[in-house]
Parts: sequence; structure tokens; C-alpha cells
Amino acid sequence: MISAPPLNRRSLIASGASLLGAAALSGCTTTGQPSALLSQKKCLSPVRAAPGRVIREIVGLRPFRRSGFVVRRQALGDQQIVHNYGHGGGGITLSWGSSRLAVDLGLPGHRGPVAVLGAGIMGLTTARLLQEAGQAVTIYTSKLPPFTTSNIAGGQWYPSNVFRHSALTPEFQQQFIAAAEYSYQRYQLLVGERYGIRWMPNYELSSSPINMGRTSRMIASMLPDRRTLSPEENQFASAHVGVWQAMFIEPARFLRELQRDILIADGQIKVRHFANRAQISELRETLIFNCTGLGTGQLFDDEELIPLRGQLSILLPQPEIDYAYTTSNGLYMFPRSDGIVLGGTSDAGNADLTPSSQTTRYLVRGHNAIADAMRCG
Repeated sequence: MISAPPLNRRSLIASGASLLGAAALSGCTTTGQPSALLSQKKCLSPVRAAPGRVIREIVGLRPFRRSGFVVRRQALGDQQIVHNYGHGGGGITLSWGSSRLAVDLGLPGHRGPVAVLGAGIMGLTTARLLQEAGQAVTIYTSKLPPFTTSNIAGGQWYPSNVFRHSALTPEFQQQFIAAAEYSYQRYQLLVGERYGIRWMPNYELSSSPINMGRTSRMIASMLPDRRTLSPEENQFASAHVGVWQAMFIEPARFLRELQRDILIADGQIKVRHFANRAQISELRETLIFNCTGLGTGQLFDDEELIPLRGQLSILLPQPEIDYAYTTSNGLYMFPRSDGIVLGGTSDAGNADLTPSSQTTRYLVRGHNAIADAMRCG
């Protein structure tokens, strides 16, 4: 098997640290703490949602398991595999915490170098935590950022579409909360321009009274400043609107900087595709962390793992948009420096990566209707 040369600190510096070439943040003020309640004296700027402002359409496949994500250990000959995959739409949100659980499960008693399979958000956070524990790490991956599924994520800190409520067990609920709690604290340490993380008000738009769903109840302490707006404060046409302060992560910027941190700490990244477990067993490392997302279905025969297809339409940036929203019918809008993210689709079992023009029209029309109905004063 022919592999590309490994990336290291010297090659990163020589390349000008521009593996992704992400655009710089513009006009963003960040803070390490949630802001006070949003003053409704300020009129929210509407999103200019129009077909001519769409700059790209992208499709991502979330690795979904109805019973939730997997963190467990498995023997493979003389090797130990620690799985960390299947996070659905909560990969960015749960990354640090799920990787913490995986590292704590795999490291005790181990000596020697460690391998990580995958360079998406789970692979990168797992590798970074291993380095912090003093381990020499090599990441093996078939795709590097910006071509990972994680790069396509919207970036809101909220674990959506992680499990089916009908399949929730007490054991998984404990694992879920533990992962969310650690991630919530870890991301706060990284707020700022470098990693592309900021606090921002996130509005919930609904035609019926706002009630916390099961997921929100489990992480209620991680949704600060949560409240329901009075009719006088409500600038949207929806009859009921809630708000809380949420962290938003710009995936391209965050993944680039995390990869840089790993390489500066003498980690290695090797481009290599694994078609089966026999090829994994050829690795010299005896402790391997599997963070391959949907690839795990083929490598380790997980029949529960399915793609959860989501399409995003990205509009031209609007620096004046300093809030986000979600709706009761699934539409959401997140502002980023690389554009305004319009989302709101979830198609279980569909692995088609071709953007649909019909879906783009649906998203643009839906968000345009919200903007047109906004009022102030």
C-alpha cells in the first residue's frame, strides 16, 4: 500500500500553516463568558435570504445510531481498539467529552505509541487529549480537513440528532451527559478569534408554548440565560420565542487550528485508507482509537450505524447578523465569517452527497419568510 508522506511540524511551518486557508473572522467581538440577557432595545438585522445570495450548497452525512454513540473497547488480536463514533448531529458538540471518555477507557496500563483512525473532529480531539496525557500519537486518515464530514457541520454547541428517545437507556444517558459536560467546559477555554468560537443568543421560534425537550432537560445547566421572551421583546412573527446564550464553533477554523496544535506537539498525520480490519492489524501501534465515523460500519460491522443526510445552503456573509435561531419545524440559521448557514433537513439512510436544488429553494424560501416577518419597535 502506498501512503503519502507524514505531516509534521516542519512541513506544517513550511506550508505557511495554511492547510485550509479559512477566511479570517471579521467584525466579531468575543468573550469568554456568556453575555447578559440580550437587550431588546436593539433591532435584530434580518437575514437577506435570496437565491442570488447563495454561494454554495453542501451535503453532509452524520454517522447516526438510534441507541447513541459508542465508546467501548475491543480486542483485535494483540491490539486494543477503543471505539469513539456514531455521534449523529452532535459530533462537534460532544467531541471533547466523548474523546475524554475514550482516552480514559483506553490509556490505563498502556505503554508505547498510540494510533488514531480518522481526522474529523473526534479523531483530532482524541489525538490532542492523548498528547496532553504524554502519548506519542499518529493519526491515520483517508481524508484531511477541509474534506471531512466535520467540516460540513453547522457548528452550534447543542447535541441534536444524537439518539432516538425510544432507545435511550440510563447507561447511555449517563455517558451522554458526561460527554456534554466536559465538552461544554473545554470549549469555553477556547473562545476567541483563533479557534473561531463565540457566544451568541440563540432564539427558539415556535407556534406553541416553549417547552424543554428531553435532550434540553438533560443539559439544562449548559443552556445559560435561557428564558421565554415577552410579547414586547419578541421581534419574530412566531407566537412563542425562547432564547439562550449558546457557543458557536466555526468548523473550518477550529479544525485547522486543532490540527496545527497536534502537529506542533510532534504528532504525525499519515494519509492512509483502511479497507478492512486486516489492514488495521498491520499497524505497529498496539492501542488504536477508532474515530472513523460512518466508516466504522464497514470496518467493524456495525449494522445500526446509518447516514443521516443533511443539506446546507450558505449565503454571502452578513457581519451585522449577531444571533442565531432554530424553529419548531427544524429550520436553523447560524451566522459565520464564511457565510450565513441555512439548514433544516434530516434524511435517515440517504447517502447521496449531491445537493438538491429543490432543497435549496425550500431552505431559502423558509428563511426568507422568517426574515420578512421580523419586526422591531
